[in-house]
Amino acid sequence: MTNSNDREDLQQIESLMKTYIEGARTGSSEHMRPIFHDMATICGYVGPDLFANPIGAFYEWHDDNGAAVDVQPGDLRIDIEGTAASVRIEIDNWTGHRFTDFFTLVKVDGRWQIMSKVFYMHPE
Repeated sequence: MTNSNDREDLQQIESLMKTYIEGARTGSSEHMRPIFHDMATICGYVGPDLFANPIGAFYEWHDDNGAAVDVQPGDLRIDIEGTAASVRIEIDNWTGHRFTDFFTLVKVDGRWQIMSKVFYMHPE
């Protein structure tokens, strides 16, 4: 049976993912910054090149890439254990790209924040 804390955590993480998708649609990293911890990282391959950096590199890419107005979020899976969580989300049509994103989250001072984003960019 799910208790109220579990439901609240689940709702907070679902809201965080909605903010992430809305950030994609706006094309501005400013919309996304509050959901990522300052020390967050990003890692994945863009073609043959490994993209492994502090999260600021993602903000730069996102601002340069522009708004993904037609982005389509798909399957969302959330796993929570205490103050740690993982999220997997399928995303289609992020400016023509399809991604599978994996996030790790930590609850810091009562608020969930993304600590890392690992992505798979599907071949076109």
